[in-house]
Amino acid sequence: MKKSYILAVLLVIIAVVLLFQTGNATSEYANFSKAAETGDKVQLVGTYVKDKPTVYDPLTDPNYFSFFLEDLSGTEREVVLLMGKPQDFEMSESIVLTGRMQDERFIASDIQMKCPSKYKDEEEMIKNLTES
Repeated sequence: MKKSYILAVLLVIIAVVLLFQTGNATSEYANFSKAAETGDKVQLVGTYVKDKPTVYDPLTDPNYFSFFLEDLSGTEREVVLLMGKPQDFEMSESIVLTGRMQDERFIASDIQMKCPSKYKDEEEMIKNLTES
């Protein structure tokens, strides 16, 4: 076989492998019940429950942060984040967690927070000025 054919076949194999890996990495959001059913690593979206206790003691364990989250279906569960408490956590509008259910708790290895825009107040002020 010619070297160009071998190279073309290798490139196709690499492309297929990358395509499958990318397909597995992207997933739809789950809720607590779906995460418990599958037992797989999922992405879960919800909001921080401010009136329930949070646990973070960086002197004891800087990579343990526990809080309660309400998923999109309204179910509240305890979440254990295996990393430090993110800055401005309490100000987040919504939270996306990556992890899996373990018993009645969601064990998260990654977090993404949607925080309110710092320009939101300025936008409202400009809107009010233009309406006057």
